[in-house]
Amino acid sequence: MSFDERMKRLNWLIRGWVNYFKLGSIQGKLKKLGERLRNRLRYCIWHHWKKPDRKRKNLIRLGISNGQAYAWSRTRMGGWAVAQSPILGTTITVKRLKMGGYISLVEYHKTASLLNR
Repeated sequence: MSFDERMKRLNWLIRGWVNYFKLGSIQGKLKKLGERLRNRLRYCIWHHWKKPDRKRKNLIRLGISNGQAYAWSRTRMGGWAVAQSPILGTTITVKRLKMGGYISLVEYHKTASLLNR
């Protein structure tokens, strides 16, 4: 599925899930779940890039130097390990994910709780 479709479906699920549980005190759980979701999105992006040359080019577009991008694109780590490592943590930041349409669970919970009062 495309990234836009993935974000659309994910945001739909986030809104429904948070609205259902907004009366409970779930801030800590939402923070952990949000971290896991962001790592999963990073994994999906990394997996979508597929070939090392495409990974290198995209890392360069995200602001990594040529040498570092070459080394990171040829890593022997698996996709999930890369998603949790500084390779994607420093390049695909929360700010970039939000620009792509990601809704933070904690922020949405705060707005939903304020609207409920």
